[in-house]
Amino acid sequence: MARVGHGILGLVAVAAVGFGLATTAQAAADAAQPPAQKWSFDGIFGSFDRAATQRGLQVFLEVCGNCHGLDLVAYRNLAEIGYDEDQVKAIAAQFSVEDGPDEEGEMFTREARPSDAFVSPYRNAKEAAMINGGALPPDLSLMYKARMGGADYMYALLIGYEEDTGDHGVPEGLFYNPYFPGGATAMPPPLYGDDVEYADGTEATIEQESKDVTVFLAWAAEPNLDARKRLGTKVLLFLIVLTALLYATKRKVWRDLH
Repeated sequence: MARVGHGILGLVAVAAVGFGLATTAQAAADAAQPPAQKWSFDGIFGSFDRAATQRGLQVFLEVCGNCHGLDLVAYRNLAEIGYDEDQVKAIAAQFSVEDGPDEEGEMFTREARPSDAFVSPYRNAKEAAMINGGALPPDLSLMYKARMGGADYMYALLIGYEEDTGDHGVPEGLFYNPYFPGGATAMPPPLYGDDVEYADGTEATIEQESKDVTVFLAWAAEPNLDARKRLGTKVLLFLIVLTALLYATKRKVWRDLH
């Protein structure tokens, strides 16, 4: 009887997972297909555009980071997109973290260090939900990997907000975006254009800001992508040379045998 019970529970669990996947797939099917974009990091030999990634960091820090966290990325990782040690320290020092306990057993606040993860705008999840009307802003560390369409989806979402004319049945308090599953999102439009003043003088249109922060979030999800591709290219070249040497050796060995 116990085995039968476990079997039934297993079937229920499988059915629940299947239902969840079907629901997710249906929600995704209800969303508009994001237009394909060209990204510098696509393909075997692609890499992150450092200038775009740094501009995307600026957009994240000045706009997105007010609501969203980046818990899986440390400030020291910014060295991989072209910042030197002093610059990384200066970026981290803009934020404070709780640390401790000290020698007296008390917690204290200090400036963030390069070894710290990006500081969350909230003390905890409950505070985040309370401030945002019950909707918990997702952490963006792996958003690039978590959403079907990756960079194309994130870019389309950021520039895709439309005024709801009442034809889409968007509940009050939500915002219409055809690229969001179901079409209604609790996140108001985060970018409007001219939200930041780029340090390199690039014009801060909504398209430019959206593209730059998408590049940054793609890098945040795969900060070692460039290094892996460089290593992969070296391995591929090595295998090509090795194959040529083995083929030449085989020919010589068989020629001598004949």
